[in-house]
Amino acid sequence: MAPLLSAASPVDVAGTVDNQGRFYDRFAAVILLSAPVDVLLHRLSTRTNNPYGKSERDQAEVRRYARDIEPLLRRGATLELDACRPISKLADEIEKLAIPHGSGSAR
Repeated sequence: MAPLLSAASPVDVAGTVDNQGRFYDRFAAVILLSAPVDVLLHRLSTRTNNPYGKSERDQAEVRRYARDIEPLLRRGATLELDACRPISKLADEIEKLAIPHGSGSAR
């Protein structure tokens, strides 16, 4: 991850890992996309391209992540966006945060 983030061109990174806080100082923004648990569970149960989220075990895991992990992510975020909003609106808001090409910083 360090070589990727030190590259000259901007980069967007998505995901969650245990050590992500080590890299926060290299980002112009750390954005948390959040939605209520019932929305997350509905989205998971109705998608057709991935089985995760359909079992009771998966759903319990999602509830646990929302309860235990999301508050930790919220503390490290510089911005929280409501993921119930239309994707186009979220994309527009995130795009506004983009750093001009050539700045050498990750975004």
